This record gives sequence, structure tokens and C-alpha cells, in this order.
Amino acid sequence: MSIFERYLSLWVGLGIVSGVILGNLVPGVFELLASFEYASVNLLVAVLIWAMVYPMMVAVDFTSLKDVGKRPKGLVITIVVNWLIKPFTMAALGILFFKHVFSGFIPQEDVGQYIAGLILLGAAPCTAMVFVWSQLTKGDANYTLVQVSLNDVIMVFAFAPIVALLLGVTDIAVPWDTLLLSVGLYVVIPLVAGAVTRSVLTAQGGEPAVSKFTAWVKPASILGLLLTVVLLFGFQGPVILDRPALIALLAVPILIQSYGIFALGYGWAYLWKLPHRVAAPCALIGTSNFFELAVAVAIGLFGLNSGAALVTVVGVLVEVPVMLSLVAFANRTRARFPG
Repeated sequence: MSIFERYLSLWVGLGIVSGVILGNLVPGVFELLASFEYASVNLLVAVLIWAMVYPMMVAVDFTSLKDVGKRPKGLVITIVVNWLIKPFTMAALGILFFKHVFSGFIPQEDVGQYIAGLILLGAAPCTAMVFVWSQLTKGDANYTLVQVSLNDVIMVFAFAPIVALLLGVTDIAVPWDTLLLSVGLYVVIPLVAGAVTRSVLTAQGGEPAVSKFTAWVKPASILGLLLTVVLLFGFQGPVILDRPALIALLAVPILIQSYGIFALGYGWAYLWKLPHRVAAPCALIGTSNFFELAVAVAIGLFGLNSGAALVTVVGVLVEVPVMLSLVAFANRTRARFPG
């Protein structure tokens, strides 16, 4: 690993600090950048995420996708953790902390919305950034693609019913434009671009040419991650400094959920003796969230300045540092897995 990659957590930390400072010093610039969005998807962030996802898509070998079904255990863990456990544990943590543990520290009139925000995060597993986490843990690109694609298909049918059940709301309007645009930007377009690139490289020099190219573009992927961090924290810089105590309280159940879900998925994969290249992405998929969808639904149901929307934004802020810590842990424990 290069020095840049070895100290990635340090650079991300500097990116967080820089984002918060710049967001407060030049809020107008970040307001302008935030305005470049469609269907709650910021187009600038989308380009940066595309830059992060593209190198892994080049590594996808379409001829090997047919063999993924022969290893169903990782898919089973993904489905069970993401759809039968995660939304319900998130709701339970919201009730525990916001109605009881933090009842004397947060506005009680907003408790219901804070819980709703957690539920929306819990019911929306990640679509885009998981490719980045998989790449950083040397995950199986083919298997990760199938896991994410399966999640996306289930999300189309299960997101609204699960949210409706847990919120007690029957008229959940799924923002299809957000959902479809995100899948198109983060999965379909980079996958097609990666497939075309791989085909050209394979024709020119085989697998060594593919490996050389992905190594060459990897710094651009890491740079995309750092710029994304700066933007996300810059967008919310004023909120973070205006309400730091509330942000910290809202982050507690999200942190517990993130590490708990990872421990469940990773531990299950270990007991089932899955290879690390499948186990790590499998656990990270459930930990990461599809924050664009969660934020869009929160705004649609409760309003832009609602407690639910604030919680989904806190989820965005917490995600990158948490996921990097889990990536580091997964890399340190690789030797404990077979293969």
C-alpha cells in the first residue's frame, strides 16, 4: 500500500474538518454546489461516487457471474440481515434511546420524527458506496455486484411496505425518480463503462492489462472518496456547529446499529466459513445505507427541516468514518477466514 492509502483514515479526518470549516466560512459556495441536484441526488457527488465505483466495475468478470449462484451463503446473509433484521433493530434502538435514554436531553415533540428517520435509514441498504468498501477490502467484484443488484431488486418491492409497517403510515410515496436515478448512476452506467473498458483491455493484454489499469485509476477513486467527504460535511457544516450536542445524540443509535449489524454479518460469515473476499463485502453491505433514498423520503413525508430529515443527514455524516473503521478491521482480520 502507498503512504496515501495506508493513512487513508487520517486524510478522511482532515477532509471532515476541512468540510465543516469551509461549510461555515463559505456557505454560499456549498449552497450553490448543493443546488446541482435532481430527484434528491446531488449530481456532483454522483460524479465523485461514479469515479469511486468505476475501478471496481472494471474488475467484474461477466463470464464468472454464472458461478455466483453456486455460493449462496453470502446472498442468504445479505438478504436476512438487510431485510429481516436491520430495519427492526433500527426501530428498536430509536425507541430505546429517544423515548427513554435521551428523553431528558432532546425535544420530546420531535421524538417520533427522530425514530422515523432511523427507520428510513434502516430500510435502505447501500447501493453505491459498498463497491468502494468492497474494493478497499479486496472483495470479490462479481459477488459484490450480485449482492448489490439483489438488494436493489428487493428494495423496489420491500422498502415501502417495511417503512409503512414500522411507521404506521399507509401512504408511503416511494420517490421512484431518486431510486431509479441512483441505481442508474451508481450501478448501471459504471457497470457498462467498466465492461467496455475491460473488454478493450482484455483484447489488448489480457488480465495483466486489466490489473495494471485498475491500479492506475485507483488514486482517482480514493481522491473521489476524499472530495465526497469534504462536500458532505461542507453541506452540513453550519448545522454541525449550530447543534453539536443534538447531532452527537442522534449519532449514538446509528453508531450502535452500524457496528452491531457488521458484527452480526461478519460473525455469521465467519461461522459459515465464507472466504474473506465474500465475507467482508457481505457484512459491509448491511452496515452502509442508501442515504439518498432515506433523505428523499424523509423530506417528502416530514419536510425539509424535520427531525426525520435531520437524522438521515446525521446518517450520511456518520457513515464514512464508521465504514472506514470497519474496512480497517476487516483487513486486519483477513487471515482468520479461509482462502
